[in-house]
Amino acid sequence: MAFARVRNFAEMIKFEHTVFALPFAYMGAFLAKRDFPTGHELIWITLAMVGARTAAMALNRLIDRHIDARNPRTADRHLPRGILSVAEVWVYVVLSWGLLLVSAWQLNPHNLEVPLTVKLMPIAVFVLTLYSYTKRFTWMCHLILGLSLGLAPVGSWVGVTGGVQLPAIILGFVVIAWVAGFDIIYACQDYEFDRKEGIHSIPAVFGLGKALVFSGLLHVLTVLFLILDGILLGMGYFYWIGVILAAGILIYEHSMVTPTDLSKLDAAFFNMNGILSLMLFVFTLADIVLGIRISL
Repeated sequence: MAFARVRNFAEMIKFEHTVFALPFAYMGAFLAKRDFPTGHELIWITLAMVGARTAAMALNRLIDRHIDARNPRTADRHLPRGILSVAEVWVYVVLSWGLLLVSAWQLNPHNLEVPLTVKLMPIAVFVLTLYSYTKRFTWMCHLILGLSLGLAPVGSWVGVTGGVQLPAIILGFVVIAWVAGFDIIYACQDYEFDRKEGIHSIPAVFGLGKALVFSGLLHVLTVLFLILDGILLGMGYFYWIGVILAAGILIYEHSMVTPTDLSKLDAAFFNMNGILSLMLFVFTLADIVLGIRISL
């Protein structure tokens, strides 16, 4: 019985979608050290990501449960149907924030009395909580979602170095632009409902055609930020191959959706973006491994 309820919670928050941001968190750690992080660092970075994303998604489902109940696409989610209770989900939220706090404290490379990761945690909690409310009053909600995930590589960079450098911030902008871009595409499927309910998504405010243009521009920025970071960090051939492939994936993603045909939206959203984040991490890792071998 307990296992079934945990499984229901994992389904509710789409736990498998952690794959979107986790590779970028790893990228932040590997690029910060230009070497392999320790096993201790990788474990706590992973747990911090799990805690942050789980809390954010659970809060989003709690805050949006009444809207979800009115939306035909989301009415069968666990909270509207009563499969999980509000109190039960709040317990998971508190536990997840606790996991994030413990993980942030463990990422303490300089043995500071209070690690910078812990000092910055309130900012992460604020942004992750704020996102769920923003679509009620601003079309910039997509950028706030991007910011919430863009904190992942910055946080992991801080976790292994104890400080923040410009390349970490640029990597955060990569994630902000990438996530905001694909979230706009995802929001297109709720265009009619959002307009009726007064939800301030970019598709609802500006229309489907302009929304896809905005999404495309954000993904152009994604590639430009990747290029800037590669220059700042002096990355090698494998990294640049990864950037080229990422650009190709984004172009293909946008070819799959049009204002009049959203039938391939799920494939564009889930498949392409999961592949992109994993692929970028793999090529970045290959570049770092090659650089280590050459230096030896």
